[in-house]
Amino acid sequence: MRGQGRMPLRNHLKEYRARLGVNQQEMGLLAGTSRQTISQIERGDYSPSVTLALKIARVCNATVEDIFEYEED
Repeated sequence: MRGQGRMPLRNHLKEYRARLGVNQQEMGLLAGTSRQTISQIERGDYSPSVTLALKIARVCNATVEDIFEYEED
């Protein structure tokens, strides 16, 4: 297992958030979650629910697959 608690889900949320020009707090509000959750997702410490992943993708005008990548060990 790589890194403790690390999940095999890579994401490009930080880049998409930068393109939108919003901070973590604003992204949280747009996606209906907290700044802390956005931060944890970006760090790879938290895998969002399917519902949250879909909301984030919609806010970013992207697909879930554009933002999240599942990596098998």
